[in-house]
Amino acid sequence: MPKKHAPSAQHAEPSVKLSSRGVARLQARHPWVYRSDVIEEKETSPGSVVRVLDQRGKFLGTALYSSSSQIAIRMVSHGSVADLPALVAERLRAAIAYRTQNNLVTNTDAYRIVFSEADFLPGLIVDRYSDVVTVQILTQAMDAAPVRAAIIECLREELQPAGIVERVDGRIRELEHLPPRSSGPIWGDRSSTVINMNGVRCHYDGLEGQKTGAFLDQRENYAAAAQYAHGEALDAFCYQGGFALHLALCSPPDPPAKCSSVTGVDSSRPALEMAEKNAALNGRELEWIEANAFDLLREYSAANRRYDTIILDPPPFAKTKRDLEKALAGYKELNLRAIKMLRPGGILVTCSCSFHVSAADFLKVVADAAQDAHKSLRLIEHRGAAKDHPVLLNVPETRYLQCLILCVSD
Repeated sequence: MPKKHAPSAQHAEPSVKLSSRGVARLQARHPWVYRSDVIEEKETSPGSVVRVLDQRGKFLGTALYSSSSQIAIRMVSHGSVADLPALVAERLRAAIAYRTQNNLVTNTDAYRIVFSEADFLPGLIVDRYSDVVTVQILTQAMDAAPVRAAIIECLREELQPAGIVERVDGRIRELEHLPPRSSGPIWGDRSSTVINMNGVRCHYDGLEGQKTGAFLDQRENYAAAAQYAHGEALDAFCYQGGFALHLALCSPPDPPAKCSSVTGVDSSRPALEMAEKNAALNGRELEWIEANAFDLLREYSAANRRYDTIILDPPPFAKTKRDLEKALAGYKELNLRAIKMLRPGGILVTCSCSFHVSAADFLKVVADAAQDAHKSLRLIEHRGAAKDHPVLLNVPETRYLQCLILCVSD
């Protein structure tokens, strides 16, 4: 047999060699390796598909390379990958099948289709909003033209949407050294629609709002909160009214709904205007207050205002580890005010979407707030993101959302 020769340097495949610490991360089935653990690079370029080697040159798998991110590589396979666009299309179809075959999406036409690493497609987010699909691309490799084309074609074939919209995170594109883009349609002629979550109808505009336009990860928590809510309810940080609308609508109107009144608070006027439109779409009128939730809770607490149900769903307080101490102080203040304002038997639904605040940290900070308020809390449910946002047990970053449902006693 003819002797096999190694590829010449001119035609060498892109590769990276890792430190023992980087190898240990991969052996623990975490897909990320940081730049500090890359000890050698050959023929790498922005977004290239690279062979991953240990210190002795043993092949460990295939990864997507970033020339700018501190996460230098994101593993996509523990074998070889000859055709990245084909692999992306295959995993897109698998992500859709995972949700349908396991019955993960019920009573809604708005849900997550691809959750980046949790669906083995690092740097890609895909959401479905009825007949509109949104795509968010967060890494150099996923932004390559052949991969983008494969994503669009696969989504067209599998979901047959009226439109596909790209949602652009300008900060991430800048960090990844990707050319600037604007959010907008990338296929079809529709970017807005009406969605249904748990029987609540909402307007959706793929070119407006935060994240990909709505907080789909809270969808199941909206319905859970409505099961326990009663009396006078306050939804702080209400955004476009997700919790507030469910509290008002997801209990029978005859006999009267369990919540006698629902008030939503947010600092964003456009968000409140959309919340009001959503309420009208469902034939309801709710009270919406434009205010800083921290300030309003402080004012209401000082004025001895009382509620039977309070929802706390603030934006992330800890985007980095450096923010952790300040974030915990913010969560404690919010929860302390809310607990003081709740009547005996009242329901507190309190959330954190800060990955760096662990479940144990969040439980402790809420318990400490209850202690300072001289109240007792009973935990009814400890929830996370909706099931269409998979959690990889070896990737703690995929478990970022905490939702506690508690009952307050004197």
